[in-house]
Amino acid sequence: MTVNQKYYCYILSNKNRTVLYIGYTENLKQRIKQHNSGRGAVFTKKYNCCELIYYEEFIIKKDVKSRER
Repeated sequence: MTVNQKYYCYILSNKNRTVLYIGYTENLKQRIKQHNSGRGAVFTKKYNCCELIYYEEFIIKKDVKSRER
């Protein structure tokens, strides 16, 4: 049995939705936890971006990286 790897492109926002952060990951739930605990990107630490407002699912890593850009 083959397990297909999934990749996620996501958008985070600060509470008043004035700052957006776009990223990609293989584990969306874990990555959001990292951002919320202060162990995510430097950008999200600075602006306290922690609300997930959008995500898309991909099966090809090249596609998710392209979408993030």
